[in-house]
Amino acid sequence: MTEGKAPGGPASRPAVPDAAAWAELVERIAASGDREAFGTLFRHFAPRVKSYLMRLGAAPAQAEELSQEAMIMVWRKAASFDRAQSSVATWLFTIARNKRIDAIRRERRPEIDPSDPALVPAAEPLPDAALDADQRAVRLRAAIATLPKEQAELLQLAFYEDKSHGDIAAERGLPLGTVKSRLRLAFGRLKKAMAGLE
Repeated sequence: MTEGKAPGGPASRPAVPDAAAWAELVERIAASGDREAFGTLFRHFAPRVKSYLMRLGAAPAQAEELSQEAMIMVWRKAASFDRAQSSVATWLFTIARNKRIDAIRRERRPEIDPSDPALVPAAEPLPDAALDADQRAVRLRAAIATLPKEQAELLQLAFYEDKSHGDIAAERGLPLGTVKSRLRLAFGRLKKAMAGLE
C-alpha cells in the first residue's frame, strides 16, 4: 500500500510545474509551435503578469492589454528563451516590464501628427507684406543708429542678447533704475521714429 496525503491536502491539488517544466513548455513552443504548451503557460502566467503590471501602476485595461502583448511575445520569441540565462517567470516578467516602460514612453512622447498646426510651416508672406517688413527693418536700424550710445548698447544687450535688466546692471556697473530708465527713453524714441509704419 502506498503512502499518501490526506484528502484535501497538498497532494490533492493539481501540481504546478517547476522551473524545468515551464522551460520545457517554452522550448516546445519554439520547436513546433505547440499550442497546448502555450495554453498552459498562458493560463498560469497571464493573470499573474496582469497583477504585476497593475502593481507597477498600469490601469486594469492597460494591464490586460500589456499582459496579452507580453504573452504574444512569448509565442513569437520562444526560440530566444535560454533556460541557462533565466527562468521562464523571470523572462516573461521582464518582457512585461519592458512593455510597460514602452507604454509610458509612448504616453510621454506621443506619435507626431504631421497635420498638427504647430508642425505646419508658416505660409510664405505675400510680396507686399515682405516689402513692408523689409521697410520696417530698415527704418528700425536707422532709428537705433540715432540713439545715444548708452541707450543703443543697453537695447542691444536686452533684446539682441536676451539679458535681463538685472544682468545688464551688474555687467555695466549701473544701478538697476538707470538701466530701466535708459531703456524706457530708447523705446520712446524708437516709437516716434516708427510712427506711421503701423
